[in-house]
Amino acid sequence: MLVRISSVHLYHVAMPLKEPWKTAFGEDQTVETVLAEVQDDNGLSAWAEATPLGSPRYSSEWAGGAFAALRDFFAPTVIGKDFASGSELQDALGAFKGHQFAKSLLDIAWYELASSQVGQPLHKFLGGDDKHVEVGADFGVRASLDELVAKVGSAVDLGYRRVKLKARPGWDAAVVRLVRREFPDLVFHIDCNGGYTLGDLDLFKQLDDQGLAMIEQPLAVDDLIDHAKLQAQLTTPVCLDESITSPARMRQAVEIGSCRYVNIKPGRVGGLTNAIRIHDICAAAQIPAWVGGMQESSIGAAVCTALATLDNFVYPADIFPSDWFYSEDLAAPPVRFGRGDAGQPCAIPDTLGSPVRRPAPDLLERWAIRQALVGPGQV
Repeated sequence: MLVRISSVHLYHVAMPLKEPWKTAFGEDQTVETVLAEVQDDNGLSAWAEATPLGSPRYSSEWAGGAFAALRDFFAPTVIGKDFASGSELQDALGAFKGHQFAKSLLDIAWYELASSQVGQPLHKFLGGDDKHVEVGADFGVRASLDELVAKVGSAVDLGYRRVKLKARPGWDAAVVRLVRREFPDLVFHIDCNGGYTLGDLDLFKQLDDQGLAMIEQPLAVDDLIDHAKLQAQLTTPVCLDESITSPARMRQAVEIGSCRYVNIKPGRVGGLTNAIRIHDICAAAQIPAWVGGMQESSIGAAVCTALATLDNFVYPADIFPSDWFYSEDLAAPPVRFGRGDAGQPCAIPDTLGSPVRRPAPDLLERWAIRQALVGPGQV
């Protein structure tokens, strides 16, 4: 089975949020995403998405940079060549250092095209099953503790069995203690987005008796060693997110004991090829994993749902109904949601024959910052 890419149509888009999203690295009014419509030489097309955000604060990448890297380097490298696997495509892009979000667009598009060629839904092509994917509820920094407690209570009432709270200096220990007091049996964790250092060890030890499911990315986004030192002093599992950008980084984290959980985002790690490899490394090391999200449109959320059907994704995923963050989803149809056996919200992977998911033309035109076509008729 070969996929030959004939053209890549790129769009840099700013999707307006319903309300600002506040984390340790700042505040966003919009989510900047890069979309690609990729066509093969048989006329099949697929859409892929990566959301590195509008500035290099979550990671060193940002949407404008990803767009330029794809337009100027990555798309021209793959056009007109045959790729029999995602690994072959990754090898072709390996001459370029970094830029995992940008590379992920082409990698994901390869899987979408290849699964269409063989007539399989994406999750089956990846080796997953038909399970419904349990999802959690996430909350950024809020205006007040009372508002946060009300939001968490609403999520619990809706059946969410896992909650994630964004933390940053000044919005951490008191928040955790209050939520634990109000919801003594709730499974929840905090996400620090790299906002702390080993100098905050006393804070983390205060949190160690609060029954958190994990502490996500407490230290610097490029660190593995200090995370290993922190994990050695805590009972609560450390979860790595931003620090895991490749299978090699995951292997190193396992070797030195940097974490006991891993959040895997296909965009952050360079696509589905690397996401599956990291999943498998975690499974072999008996480190449970879960699928994270970057507030994607339904195009990206559907890919995350397919990935999350693999066996070692055991913690509820960061996949959300469209209206969680957006008044209007850029793409349609939305990811389907249902209920699990215990009534918990779940994302449902696409089945064979599901409608093709693509951006709404009017929203794409309204929200696009720039676009470029690489291939025949290049602009």
